[in-house]
Amino acid sequence: MDDTTAWATIAAERRALADLLTTLTEEQWATPSLCAGWTVRHVAAHLMAGPTGSWAGFLRAMVRARGSFDRANHLLADDRARLPAATLAADLRENAGSRFTPPGMDWHAPLTDLLVHRLDITVPLGLDHGRPLDPWSDALGLLTSRRAAPAFLPRGLPELTYVATDTDWSRGTGPRVEGPVEAVALAITRRPVRLDALAGPGSETLQSWARG
Repeated sequence: MDDTTAWATIAAERRALADLLTTLTEEQWATPSLCAGWTVRHVAAHLMAGPTGSWAGFLRAMVRARGSFDRANHLLADDRARLPAATLAADLRENAGSRFTPPGMDWHAPLTDLLVHRLDITVPLGLDHGRPLDPWSDALGLLTSRRAAPAFLPRGLPELTYVATDTDWSRGTGPRVEGPVEAVALAITRRPVRLDALAGPGSETLQSWARG
């Protein structure tokens, strides 16, 4: 998709997720997400850490994290997770149009971050987000490229042909692994759930890699 369509899509998906978050109970907010060590609240907090933050705050977090970007990211999420749930949902809605991107990256990064983290929230809660699957084609394009490292994937993916069975998307060479687009995305981002939805001669390789 082009830049204008991409940012409009990101804004729409942020608003939809904000709507979903407003329906959650306190127990659901405290549910462990698919991100190790993060609850649903932490994930929601993380999604707006960039758009609502500042370079000064990020640099302070980097100092506290002794130069580790990953650790700084967790510290920022921990700090924002102290906000009321209503504020976290409101921030997502009010900043839906933000065009913040990490240094050196374009709209693919916030789109991918949003789609992956939406699954981190909805899958453990057993919720159907009910949103279109088309944006995953661009997100998976990033996740299966070299640009995915190190922000999204610390290790390179197995050399496979990745195929989504419910959207018009495929990428790669090698043994074929196929499944619903979100099951493929979860495996690629090393979230070992829905692995049984994968099939094809490359599925065992990806399943093993996803389990780490």
